[in-house]
Amino acid sequence: MTLNLRGKTSNEILCIFEALHPEGGEIVEAEVLEADIATIGYKAFADLAQLYFMKLLTPIKKDETTTILRFQKLYLESSFHKDDDKSSEKYGEGSDFFAIDKTAQFSFLYHYKRALEFVNIKSKKRVLNLGVNRGDEFDVIKNMLTREEFCTTKFVGIDYSASAIEYAKKEFSQYENVEFFCHDINSLEELELGRFDLIISIGTLQSSNIDFNAAFMSIYQNYLASGGAMILGFPNCRWIDGEMIYGAKAPNYSFSELSLVLKDIHFCKKYLQQKKYRAIVTGKDYLFLSARKIG
Repeated sequence: MTLNLRGKTSNEILCIFEALHPEGGEIVEAEVLEADIATIGYKAFADLAQLYFMKLLTPIKKDETTTILRFQKLYLESSFHKDDDKSSEKYGEGSDFFAIDKTAQFSFLYHYKRALEFVNIKSKKRVLNLGVNRGDEFDVIKNMLTREEFCTTKFVGIDYSASAIEYAKKEFSQYENVEFFCHDINSLEELELGRFDLIISIGTLQSSNIDFNAAFMSIYQNYLASGGAMILGFPNCRWIDGEMIYGAKAPNYSFSELSLVLKDIHFCKKYLQQKKYRAIVTGKDYLFLSARKIG
C-alpha cells in the first residue's frame, strides 16, 4: 500500500490514516515531500505512527524532492496486557513483559535518572524496589554510582515472579549488597525488612490485586526511614508488539484515558506534601512522582 502525502496538510494526513485498516505486520508506504518533512518534522510522523499503533521504519530517499516514509502496523494481540494468565509468572522469564527493557527507552531512562538525581541517590544507603522484576532499575543506579558507592549501599528487590527473581539474582550474583525476595507485596511484614532511605516502585502498586491507597500508606508508614525519599512510576503507556505506545488505557475505554493515573498521583503527592515532602511529577511515557523531605 502506497499513500500520496505530497503537499498534504497535517489534518489531511490525519484523515488519511484514520481511514486505514492495515493488518498486523503490513507496511504502509507514504510519499512525502522533503519540504513537508522540513516543515512538519520526523518527530510528528513518529507520533503519527504511535497514534495508529504502527512503528516508523527507516525512510527511503526516492529522489531529490521526495522521501518514502514506511509505517509498519503492530500486532495488536502481541501484548502482555491481553494475557489472561493470573499467575505470578505472567511477568516471569519467557513472558512478553519480561522481554521488555524499559530502561532502553530514552523517554523512560532520562526521566528515571532525573528522579534519582532529585532524591540524591548518592546519599542513600538502603534502597528498596517493589516490583523489581529482573532488576533493570538497579542496573541504572549501578551505572550512575562509582563501584564503591554502589557496593556500600544495601539494595533489596521484591517481586512476586519466581523466575524473574531467579534471573535478577544471577545478574547481580557478584554483589553481596544486593538481595532479592520472591514475595507478595501485600504481605511484606513477613520479611521483616526494616526501613529504607529510598523506596522505588514503578508500575507495580497499580496492579489489580493491590489496594493502591492502602498499600502506599502502609509502605510509607512501615518501611520508609525518617527523612527517606520515594520514587513512584506510573505507566502512561502500553506495550504492544514490543513497542512502547504513549497513553495509559483505562478499563472500558478504547482510547487513552488518564483519570485513574492522575487520581493516584494526586493522592500520593497530597499525602507526601502533608508529611512535609517536596513532591514533583515528571516524565512522559512513565510519569514519575519523586519526593524528598523538605529541609
